Amino acid sequence: MSRYEEHKYSVLAEEERDIYIGVINRFIGYYSRQAQKETQNDTTREYPFIAMDTRQVFEQMAIVHKHLEMDKNPRETRSFLDIGCGIGNIMLIAEQYSFDAYGFEKDEYPFQLATKLIDTEHVWQKDIWEFEDYDKFDVIYYFRPLPDAGPQTKFELHVENKIKEGGILVANRKISKDIEEDNRFKKLSEEHPIWQKKSK
Repeated sequence: MSRYEEHKYSVLAEEERDIYIGVINRFIGYYSRQAQKETQNDTTREYPFIAMDTRQVFEQMAIVHKHLEMDKNPRETRSFLDIGCGIGNIMLIAEQYSFDAYGFEKDEYPFQLATKLIDTEHVWQKDIWEFEDYDKFDVIYYFRPLPDAGPQTKFELHVENKIKEGGILVANRKISKDIEEDNRFKKLSEEHPIWQKKSK
């Protein structure tokens, strides 16, 4: 195949992906607006469900999947946790990358939707401060759940302390920069907020 043909097919593939992502975003956008209308969260202290950009999620999942070499060990199941999973859209993407995806959500409306999209065994209704099993997962994902810097920074450190050695953290809209100087972690991407906790 010539370079021209390779370029043509890569452009076509990108255009097709744009179409798929556009359709996905329409559905997610609808349920995101519904969740915001129906939220029972105290929005002065915690965000309602806000959807992360789908294209960015795909890129992040691909980086994590590749780093864990999941293609080389397809029979080895890796666990994934979405903190504040909303309607479960990130879990669905994680499943497509072969993760055993779990999530928890406090807010009633998105939680009920997530249990219908996923199932009741993989989605729990919990608060971020009540959840005790952060150390059980290979990958932990979040999209900043708290608006105020103080509680959000406390939450970030809590997760960083709890995540197991070798575990990967995908921390979107993270506030604290302390992880950059934390010798327990190494960054896996220049463009994305992805770190791995080092093994001793």
